[in-house]
Amino acid sequence: MSYFKQAWRVVFFLVVFSVAVKSTPVMAGELVVSAAASLTNAFKELGDNFSKQQPDTYVLNSFAASDVLVQQIVHGAPIDVFASADQSAMDKAVAAGVIDSPTRVDFVQNKVVLIVPIDNPNAIQSVADLGRADISRVAYGNPSTVPVGRYTQSALEAMGQWEAVEARQILGQNVRQVLDYVARGEVDAGFVFATDALLMPAKVQVVEPLATKQPVSYPIAVVQRAGANPKAQAYVDYILSESGQAVLAKYGFVSP
Repeated sequence: MSYFKQAWRVVFFLVVFSVAVKSTPVMAGELVVSAAASLTNAFKELGDNFSKQQPDTYVLNSFAASDVLVQQIVHGAPIDVFASADQSAMDKAVAAGVIDSPTRVDFVQNKVVLIVPIDNPNAIQSVADLGRADISRVAYGNPSTVPVGRYTQSALEAMGQWEAVEARQILGQNVRQVLDYVARGEVDAGFVFATDALLMPAKVQVVEPLATKQPVSYPIAVVQRAGANPKAQAYVDYILSESGQAVLAKYGFVSP
């Protein structure tokens, strides 16, 4: 499937999901967690573990680009906990008055890396190679809505490489979409989080890490709303616990 067809499928899914979450009542005992797409694998395991510790609670996860999740929360989706891939998205949620600010805390860090298909058909060795005439498609998250895209743009601007990469842009709606583009060989290269690259060692290879202006830190917080699950803070505490951090470390995340 071509990258643009896949993009439309993702956008359609996010719209449908947003409506479904907003309109479907949350069942008693459900703890709804909205988390950045890069947290998908780790948070699925964390949710299962927390549900085992709290037999009367079932963790229901929602994964998407952080800014998309913020909009879902702002528009009334019954979310209990929000975990963002950058401070900007969490700042937007705080400014909208939907976050219990004292509960906000950074819980992991990550890195942004340049990846290519495993066989590296264009022999890309560094970010500087992306400006070559034979390189035409470079994927990264849309900076207006996707944290990894914001980190990428900022780092490339500091390197003086942004214009060359922007001219070859293939925008992803979240970091996992960018990873898929590269894994399928639909683009020459892409920028993802280091933890995402670890998920497909047989399909992508890391060429170079980016030096970001600010640490790639992930904040988590309890959502402020009527009828919120009272176990929300307990879930955040579990994420910060030794056992929770051990799960995150297994997926490549680093303690803040």
